[in-house]
Amino acid sequence: MGEQLGQVGDTADPRTRRKLKIVSFEFEPDHTAVHDMAGDSGYSLASNWFTQFLAQLAVAESITKSQLCVFLYVAGGQQRGTGIAQYTQQEITDGLNKLAAKKGGKRTTRSTVNRAVRALVGYKWVEQLGNGMIQLNVRLWFHGNSNAQHAVLEQLAVRHDRDPEAFPHAIGPEACEKELDLGFAQHVGYGNGRRTG
Repeated sequence: MGEQLGQVGDTADPRTRRKLKIVSFEFEPDHTAVHDMAGDSGYSLASNWFTQFLAQLAVAESITKSQLCVFLYVAGGQQRGTGIAQYTQQEITDGLNKLAAKKGGKRTTRSTVNRAVRALVGYKWVEQLGNGMIQLNVRLWFHGNSNAQHAVLEQLAVRHDRDPEAFPHAIGPEACEKELDLGFAQHVGYGNGRRTG
């Protein structure tokens, strides 16, 4: 089309120039939909398997309420394309208590958040990087496109000497295959009592 529009007759006389009568356009529609998400904090993409696994763990009381809340709060605060959330444990505590403070409800403590973060590190859902930076397991929850995710996975592989058992692999809490198929019984390393926190 640019060539057609740019064509000019040999003469400089405007009366003898060719005029375009029919110009046709061909285009392909862009099939990429724009996300329409609630709130102004962007969005994250989560593994469907992990989302269901998280719900199963919560119902089976195989993770504590605090662990679930801390993970979700941190996952929702990650910087796009990095899998990193920048929160101190006090900032996580304050963030989790924001609504409870307004309603006069039960609040969590910094020590509870500290225990939850340690457990999440053990499950390989997050990794502490220091200076208030938390690396999320980008195989579970990632805010960004697939190219950025692969770049982060490569950085993590290099950081952990490509160990197939290191973060972000071997996701816990551990359960045997039979438990995953038939419902959760007792997880390895946990007592029979109800877990609180």
